[in-house]
Amino acid sequence: MPRPVHFEIHADDPERAIAFYRELFGWKFDNWSGGEYYIVTTGTAPEPGIDGGLMKRQGGSGDRITAYVCSVGVDDIDASLAKAQSLGAELAMPKQPIPKIGWSAYLKDTEGNVFGLFQPDDNAA
Repeated sequence: MPRPVHFEIHADDPERAIAFYRELFGWKFDNWSGGEYYIVTTGTAPEPGIDGGLMKRQGGSGDRITAYVCSVGVDDIDASLAKAQSLGAELAMPKQPIPKIGWSAYLKDTEGNVFGLFQPDDNAA
């Protein structure tokens, strides 16, 4: 059964958001690949929970992501995208590579909530 494996926080000002969450929860933020994406470490094993990411908010008015996005791990992102859309989901952000990590895409469910799909793939480019 697919489970949430990652969350993302989208921020207009990533440094401000990092300062907020670091102070509030003590989360650790590490810049990934020198860009505006940060890996968020929320705790240590064996504590329950998942880690995530923080990124510069993308999109224009009306299509900006303004919530935490939980991503669900899947074996085949293309099949999952097709199935979700056949069930009434709308594509929010098309499939894109996370180099050497995997593939990611965002959808809006039938209620307008955004969620992500993630397929691990070391060869993603």
